[in-house]
Amino acid sequence: MTDTKIEITAELVRDLLRDQHPDLADRPVRLGARGWDNQLWRVGADLAVRLPWATRSADALLRKEFAWLPVLAPRLPLPVPVPQRLGEPSGRFPRPWIVTTWVPGVPGDRVPVTRAAEAADALAGFLTALHRLAPGNAPAGGHGRGKPLADRAEQFARQFASATGQGLVQDPEAVRAVWDDAVAAPGWAGPALWLHGDLHPANVLTMDGTFSGVVDFGDLCAGDPACDLAAAWTLLPDGAADRFHAAYQPVPDAATLRRARGWAVLQALGGILVGEAGIQGDPGGKPTWGPPAQAALRRLTATVR
Repeated sequence: MTDTKIEITAELVRDLLRDQHPDLADRPVRLGARGWDNQLWRVGADLAVRLPWATRSADALLRKEFAWLPVLAPRLPLPVPVPQRLGEPSGRFPRPWIVTTWVPGVPGDRVPVTRAAEAADALAGFLTALHRLAPGNAPAGGHGRGKPLADRAEQFARQFASATGQGLVQDPEAVRAVWDDAVAAPGWAGPALWLHGDLHPANVLTMDGTFSGVVDFGDLCAGDPACDLAAAWTLLPDGAADRFHAAYQPVPDAATLRRARGWAVLQALGGILVGEAGIQGDPGGKPTWGPPAQAALRRLTATVR
């Protein structure tokens, strides 16, 4: 469900700050980015206001970030947008919003990393630090993130049929082979670990050829780390996956890597379809998602040849 009828402007952001956080209201305000769920407006040099503008589920996700990300952020080796203030729904804006720290960089779907070794080490260090034992009251993942991969079979079938039907998949048999092998892999037998849950190229930031930050923790959850380890194929350049797997601790076993490839296939198919929707003019489409998703699918299918 979407609700884009509310026009978010710099004036609205200033008014919201003036009403609820007046000590920030005199700072310069300018648009930072429009994402899938939220808009990001910079407030001065070091802060940003994040407001939901599309999917209705974004309200709960912002509150989740506000509750949990300040707890996790101090141990993470890459910068993340740490929530500082909460804005409650009001007559000016009927949805919650948050003030976070600003993380410099360019989204990875627009400028991919190029320094493969440095990027692999940075990503491995980030996920090693994040993937710690989660408490019993950790939030559940949306769309089955962190849960058994087989639960996503219907989604795979739908995305696979749509992408192949549009001629967007170069080697359908290899894609299905990767998926079938991933679903057949033994499930996660370890404890529920903290997960980012949505590590696609638009949710990482790059600078000087490597990662400079990780954003959008709305799908933060606990479960099987294979969901995040898919990033070895979706975020890194060709040939960097082995270095990532060696640097990540503990080194993932074969079953976890098989499941991770399945999660990567889901992310790649989703990115390809979203990218195509953007090319065709769908307001929800993101044309820049297509090329990195195609590159990920090429890397994945190369593993079965």
